[in-house]
Amino acid sequence: MDLSKLKPAEGATKKEKRIGRGQGSGRGGTSTKGHKGQKAQAGYNHKRGFEGGQTTLTRRLPKFGFTNPTRVEYKGINLDAIQTLADSKKLTSIDPGVLYANGLIAKKDKLKVLGRGELKSALNITAHAFSATAKAAIEAKGGKTETIVTVAEKA
Repeated sequence: MDLSKLKPAEGATKKEKRIGRGQGSGRGGTSTKGHKGQKAQAGYNHKRGFEGGQTTLTRRLPKFGFTNPTRVEYKGINLDAIQTLADSKKLTSIDPGVLYANGLIAKKDKLKVLGRGELKSALNITAHAFSATAKAAIEAKGGKTETIVTVAEKA
C-alpha cells in the first residue's frame, strides 16, 4: 500500500459551496439569497428568538409561578449516613464541618438532619435544622441535638 494513494471513501466528502463567484459558477447573481429583502442585504443580523415581526414564542406564552426570595434551602442528611460516618471515623460529635470534610455537604450548605435509618450510639449532632423523627431518635439513644442559629434568623 502506498500512502500517497490514500483518499476518503466514496461520498464521504463534499465540495465547498462557493457562492458569489460569477455567473459561470451557477451561484452568481443573488448568491442563493433570493431577490432583495432584508436578509439578502449585507450585514444582516437578528435578535435571538426573532420571528420576522410575529410575536415571539416567549411573549406568547403566559408567565406563571413564584420564586420566594426568603426561602431557605437545606441539604438533607439521613441518620443512616451519619451513623455510617460515625462508625468509619469513630466520631462522637457531628457538625457541618465534619460532613464538609468528608464530602457529604458543600461548604455553604445549610444542614438538616432527617430521620431515615437508626442510630446505634449516642451522638452529639449540630445542624441548622432537625426533623421531628430525627430529633426523637437522637435523644432516644442519649445523644444531644444543637441547632445552629444564623444571623438572619436572629433578626
